[in-house]
Amino acid sequence: MSLILFACVVRVRDGLPLSASTDFYHSQDFLECRRRLKTLALRLAQYPGRASLFPCPAAMAFCFLETLWWEFTASYDTTCVGLASRPYAFLEFDNVIQKVKWHFNYVSSTQMDSSLGKIQEELKFQPPVVLTLEDTDVANGVMNGHTLMHLEPAPSFRMEPVTALGILSLILNIMCAALNLIRGIHLAEHSLQVAHEEIGNILAFLIPFVACIFQCYLYLFYSPARTMKVVLMLLFICLGNVYLHGLRNLWQILFHIGVAFLSSHQILTRQLQDKQSDCGV
Repeated sequence: MSLILFACVVRVRDGLPLSASTDFYHSQDFLECRRRLKTLALRLAQYPGRASLFPCPAAMAFCFLETLWWEFTASYDTTCVGLASRPYAFLEFDNVIQKVKWHFNYVSSTQMDSSLGKIQEELKFQPPVVLTLEDTDVANGVMNGHTLMHLEPAPSFRMEPVTALGILSLILNIMCAALNLIRGIHLAEHSLQVAHEEIGNILAFLIPFVACIFQCYLYLFYSPARTMKVVLMLLFICLGNVYLHGLRNLWQILFHIGVAFLSSHQILTRQLQDKQSDCGV
C-alpha cells in the first residue's frame, strides 16, 4: 500500500493552493482529509515550519515534503508565486509531485538513508508541532470559537534603487508630459471656437501626456506585464508625435520620441530586488 496518497503546495501567507497531485480517491476518509487540508491551509502562517496531525513515520513524511519544497522553489521564483491570484496556478508541477511521490512510495528507505538521517537529526532537536482535529474544524465560519477572518495582504515588491540616469529620464518625461498637456489644453480652448477637425490634434497631445505619466509610474513601481505596458506607452507616444508633424518640427518630435525610448529602457532595466529563495510555500 502506498504511504503517500496526496500532496498539495499552498502559499503560506493566505493559504492559496498553488499545485496539487491530481490523484483522487472516493473514500470518505480521503475526502475528509482534503476538507481539513483546505481549512488548515488558511492558518499556516500561525504555525512553525513543521507540524503533523496524525501519528506517521515523521522522518519519511517530512523528507518527502522537503524534497517537494526544494523542487518547487527551484522551478518557480518568489515573484511568480507572490503574483499568483488564482488557485492551482502551477498545476503543471503535478508531474514533479508524481515523480517524487513514486520515489518515496516504491524506493526502499535504505536508498534514502542520508536524507532520512538528516531529517531525523533535525526532528530530535526541533520536534514537529502536533495538531489536533479541533485545529482544523470550521463550522459556519467559526473556528475554535473565533470568527474566521481571511485577510490577504497585498504582495509588496521592492524595486532596485533609482539610478541617476533613471532620475534624468523621470525629469525629461515629466517635462514632455507638461509640454503635451499645455499644448493640448491651449489647442482645445481655440478649437472649440474654430473647427472640429482639431480634435485629432488635441488627442495627439493628450494621449502622449497620459503615456508619459504612466511611464513614470512604471519606472517607480512594479507592475505585472510590465514589458507589454512599456511597449504600448512607447507606441502611443511615437504615433502621437508623428501625427503632430506640422505642429512640431522634426527636432521636437525626435526629442519627445528619444525621451520615450530612454524612459522605456530605464523601466525595463530596473528590476526587482533579489529576495531569499524561500517562496513562502
